Amino acid sequence: MKKDQEQSKERTRARLQAKLEAKRAKEAQADHKSALKKSHKTKKDKVNNADEENRTIWQTAFSVGRGVVAVLGVLLLLTGVFGVAAGAGYFARLVENTDVPEKDELLEQIRNIHGVSVMKYSNGTNISDISSDLVRINVSSDQISQNVKDALIATEDETFKTNNGVVPKAVVRGILGALGGGTSSGGSTITQQLVKQQSLGDSVTFQRKASEIVYALQLNQYLSKDEILTDYLNVSPFGRNNQGKNIAGVQAAAQGIFGKSAKDLTVPEAAFIAGLPQSPIVYSPYNADGSLKSDELLSYGLARQQNVLFNMYRAGYLNKDDYEKYRAVDISKEFLPSKPQDSVAHGYLYNVVYNEALKHVYDYLIKKDEVSATEQGNDSTKQKYREMAAQALQTGGYTITTTINQAVYEAMQNAVAQYGGILQDGTGEVQPGNVLMDNKTGAVLGFIGGLDYATNQNNHAFDTTRSPGSSIKPILAYAPAIDLGLLGSASMLSNYPANFSDGTPILHVGETGTGMVSLNEALGVSWNIPAHWTYQAILNSGNSVEPYMSKMGYSVPNYNIESLPLGGGIEPTVVQHTNGYQTLANGGVYEPYFVVQSIKDDSGKDIYEHESKATRVYSQATSTITTNLLRNVLTYEPSRRTTNFLQDLQAINPSLANSVDWAGKTGTSNDYVDSWLMLSTPTVSLGGWIGHDDNTSMASKTAAVNNGTYMANLVNAIAAAAPDIFGPGEKFPDPSKDPDVIKSTVLKSTGQKPGTVTGGKLKNVKVSGPTTTSYWAKNGAPVTQFKFGIGGTEANYNDAWNKILGSSK
Repeated sequence: MKKDQEQSKERTRARLQAKLEAKRAKEAQADHKSALKKSHKTKKDKVNNADEENRTIWQTAFSVGRGVVAVLGVLLLLTGVFGVAAGAGYFARLVENTDVPEKDELLEQIRNIHGVSVMKYSNGTNISDISSDLVRINVSSDQISQNVKDALIATEDETFKTNNGVVPKAVVRGILGALGGGTSSGGSTITQQLVKQQSLGDSVTFQRKASEIVYALQLNQYLSKDEILTDYLNVSPFGRNNQGKNIAGVQAAAQGIFGKSAKDLTVPEAAFIAGLPQSPIVYSPYNADGSLKSDELLSYGLARQQNVLFNMYRAGYLNKDDYEKYRAVDISKEFLPSKPQDSVAHGYLYNVVYNEALKHVYDYLIKKDEVSATEQGNDSTKQKYREMAAQALQTGGYTITTTINQAVYEAMQNAVAQYGGILQDGTGEVQPGNVLMDNKTGAVLGFIGGLDYATNQNNHAFDTTRSPGSSIKPILAYAPAIDLGLLGSASMLSNYPANFSDGTPILHVGETGTGMVSLNEALGVSWNIPAHWTYQAILNSGNSVEPYMSKMGYSVPNYNIESLPLGGGIEPTVVQHTNGYQTLANGGVYEPYFVVQSIKDDSGKDIYEHESKATRVYSQATSTITTNLLRNVLTYEPSRRTTNFLQDLQAINPSLANSVDWAGKTGTSNDYVDSWLMLSTPTVSLGGWIGHDDNTSMASKTAAVNNGTYMANLVNAIAAAAPDIFGPGEKFPDPSKDPDVIKSTVLKSTGQKPGTVTGGKLKNVKVSGPTTTSYWAKNGAPVTQFKFGIGGTEANYNDAWNKILGSSK
């Protein structure tokens, strides 16, 4: 399908190009007699031309500007369009006011063929060169056939040998074309085209065109004509070779299309190659996969070659007999047969870095070319700049420095190779995805994309989206409720049997419910009914969790799904979900994850540097309270504990288990399809998912036990590579000491303050008993009410009060 789409686009481009070629050929043939005479000028004419060439740069620039004004002034009189004359004057001023670059600076730009782009770890060690399908080979002038030079001059710039780098009339013609909505390409000499390719880019602005003129005039003074021609032939694009790789430079073109050196090209071969730069992909004989194009698509390049041969005849480089002889040659018989590309194996890390860097280069080019917001919404513009970004990234000599800690990343890869077998339970290949993220910055320090890239290229850390199960509860239900002042750390929630609105029972691993439970138990056991009631309480209070989730980058298509707080209707990636836990561990401040720290071009100039985009999602108090609750999840009573992570880590590395302040939460989707373990310390967050690519179930023990054992070994391996990374000795904020946290003395039985209760079967009943401190982010605890908890029916509360007060009440 993709190949068909590419060929369809190519046909469209080719038809447009063919129409233009036909028009040019017709015009050329109509006056080829005068062209022939022109090519046999007398010596006196040449002297006159030489005198003309000796104008100063600024005289020529003035001539260009004056010509623009004069011609467009006539157009003004004919059409009455005053804006045209204003635009002409503006352009002339741009030409006159353009700064002339220093000689060394300009020549460095023109002759700078960018090196290989490279990715680096955070410590500066190379990860990999960025693969490029661009083949470029530089050669000296004497290694290029004169046939190619003649063909190029005859086709692209007939006056190349005598002009000053700019042809004023051609410039005016090009600008008129641009003003009329057409193309301005007809106004560019070979010198201008070289400047555009190597120095200024191809943005369609008058300022760029004005600079192009001035730079070309200057370059014509610095280099000989042969040097300009050689540079042009070394840097210009020439389409694709027989492997489907992009080729730049005449030597790569000669080798990749005809299998010979540029110095050995015959006239027909030279004519074909000289015709390519105008529209390299359209005229190339090869598809993106290296296969020869269909006869229809080949016909455009062959017609272009015939046009170049005629231009050579018209300009006097061929006599009539040679022209007739060469135009009869079927050049397609000389094209090299298709050859498969050499495969280059990349890995998870390469692809993650490349994809993020590509976005930044895209943004850089859009900004550099001052592309308007309207144009940025245009599909063709977006596609054009995506292609430009990919080419720039592959061939621009960029240095991409990442956030990836080399020692940590390598330790994680070794750990999954060594301990990934713990996850295999006979149900099929269980894949892991893990991300280690810096809490303060959002920087990704390391990750695991899967068991083995060679056998499975799915990146389960960055690309796989799955239900988070109960691991979403702190993010989407409990933290927002705490933040809104609906819950305190000692609040009670209903875990009495309940149903969704359609009558479906809300179950927890087959259990229908128990009674009133504390928030600590609701999280520690991961009961589903309390999370359901908490989410409903948020909605019933007139609030929404959308502001919280959208700030953290979560995609939630429908916030009205009842099972949303249980992981239904939301499918984050591991890196996205780890970012959610980073937010909780970072005082409630979200720092979007990133992998690329900076990108520099080959001159050392920064084209991208990561900047913090911190967003407060939860209050500091909410972060303190929620993180404290998540500490308890990992140490909850053994009979109800949802993970054996900390227990296993204690057995593997007691010092690591005891010196680090661990917090976390598990999550399992229906039928053990997905299993999550999200961990945080004061310094980093480590997210983990396991499951099958085909969404089939794992064994229950794999999700509940094996994942904790695997993660304990993974954590131990990371700590061995970077002993301080988990922050041994550091502590999360203590809610009892956090000045932003409201402390309320409440009854353990109700989670609210002692008082007199009326409701249900109770009438002015004084309630007292053991108390505890409840931590609130807002409002503080209320006095005990009949319905003292979150959720539940009146019958549920009558039962709860019977248990609190005894059957006599």
